[in-house]
Amino acid sequence: MVPVPKELLDFIRNGTSFIVAGHEEPDGDCVGSQLALTSLLRRLGKKAVPCSAGPFKRTEIKPYEGRFLPCPTEKEGLRVIVMDCSLRERVGDLPIDGLLSAAVDHHASGNFWGTVSYLDPHAPAAALMTERIFRALGEEPTVEEAELLLFGLCTDTGFFRHLDETGTETFLAAARLTAAGASPKKAFAAIHGGKTLNSRILMGTALAKAKPYYGGRLLLSGTTLEESEQYGMESRDSDAIYQVLQSVEGVEAMALLRQENSEECTLGLRSRDRIDVAAIAKIFGGGGHKNAAGAKTSGTIAELEEKLTAAFAEWFN
Repeated sequence: MVPVPKELLDFIRNGTSFIVAGHEEPDGDCVGSQLALTSLLRRLGKKAVPCSAGPFKRTEIKPYEGRFLPCPTEKEGLRVIVMDCSLRERVGDLPIDGLLSAAVDHHASGNFWGTVSYLDPHAPAAALMTERIFRALGEEPTVEEAELLLFGLCTDTGFFRHLDETGTETFLAAARLTAAGASPKKAFAAIHGGKTLNSRILMGTALAKAKPYYGGRLLLSGTTLEESEQYGMESRDSDAIYQVLQSVEGVEAMALLRQENSEECTLGLRSRDRIDVAAIAKIFGGGGHKNAAGAKTSGTIAELEEKLTAAFAEWFN
C-alpha cells in the first residue's frame, strides 16, 4: 500500500477552488472517484466542479453524465485534481493546462506532468485510493459518497473476482463502505443490469468470432464498425466478453479489437496472471495494468490482428 502523500493532503487543504477531472471515455471507477472526491471537497468548504471530456459510452455510467459540468472560466486560484489518470493526453480537451495540478492514479504507465502525484500501481482501483484520501483527511463518507466509491471499487476489481491473496485492504475498504451505507447488491445491479438485448446479441457475435492463437492460450476477437452501427454503439460490452473468454480452459490472455472509424481501432487486453498486457499495449501507444490494458491505434482489425498476435510471441514461444 502506498500511503497518501502529505503533499496531496496539503494540496487539498491549501486550495479553495478545484476542477476534479478524469480520463476520456470514463468508466465506473473514474466517475465514482471523481464524484465522491467532488462531494468531499464541497463538504470541506471548497468550490469543486467535476469535469469530463466524455463520451459516457458505458450503460452503467450514463445516469451520472448530467452531474458533470463545464470547466470554470475563472482560473485565478483554480487547481485541478485528475482522478484515475496521470497522462495529460488521456484527459482530452479539458482546459487545465497551466493550473496547479495533482493526479490520483493506479495505472503503471506514464509519468505525471503536474505538481503533485499520488500513484499506486498496486491498488486495484482509483476508488480505493480515494477512500484512503477520505481517511487521511479524517473524514467519513456519506451514504452517497460510499455508494460512489463502492461502485468504482466493484468496477475495476470485476466485482472482486480479479483480487488474489493480496486483496485484504480492498475487502476492508469494501466493509467500511458498506458500514457507511453502500449496498453491494445495488452496485452489482448498476454495473451488470440495464443491458439491451442488442448488447447481448453483439456479445454473442464477438464470442462467435473469437480465434485461438498459440494453442489456445491467446483468444482474439473484434467488433466491426458495421456491427456497432447495426446494434448501437451503446451495446458494446467488452467487460462481459472478457469474463466469458477468461473462463475458457487454457486461455492466458484475451484481446478485443473494436473498429471505431475507418482509420482507428480501440484495443482491449486482459490476462490471467503472468502476461504483462500493459507492456503490449505500450507498443500500440497505450498502457494500463499488468493484467488489464488498452490502446487506441491507427489501422483496421485485419491490419492489426497480425501485429497484435506477433506482439504476444515473446510470452508464448
